Amino acid sequence: MSDDGLVIYEEEVERIDQLLNKMLKGAEAKCALLVDKDGHLITRQGFTHSLDTTALAALLAGSFASTKEIAKLVGEPEFSVLFHQGKKDHIHMSIVGERSILAVIFDDRTTIGMVRLYAKETAQELAKTFEDNAQRRGAPPEMPDDFADMAQEKLDDIFQD
Repeated sequence: MSDDGLVIYEEEVERIDQLLNKMLKGAEAKCALLVDKDGHLITRQGFTHSLDTTALAALLAGSFASTKEIAKLVGEPEFSVLFHQGKKDHIHMSIVGERSILAVIFDDRTTIGMVRLYAKETAQELAKTFEDNAQRRGAPPEMPDDFADMAQEKLDDIFQD
């Protein structure tokens, strides 16, 4: 995983929300959360009013972190999909790109197969969105080698009055 912080702009959040809503409708799921691997909630869609989404985001990230260590013990670099089955609600989690986790909460009105299908498709579209936006923004401009000297000269000019 990259040490770079995940930066998402407003227009990206709008696109992410559109993708999550499309997935929820197609999969007939209850809600979806997009979380960064540090446990911060990026966005959420669907019926989340009864959930503590901040705590859930942190726990989802923790679950992936501990599962990554389990994967290493059995010779895998990482498990990219996790599934928790409850009596009435279930959670499907998958890694999106290198920095985020897509969690989908659903009940018995749909199947794990439908959720997996739509979540995989959405994760791919989200990863492409992140990649496209990162390329469009590009790397920050590099400072000229003599930047410090130039700055010092400007400061000297300002304060020599």
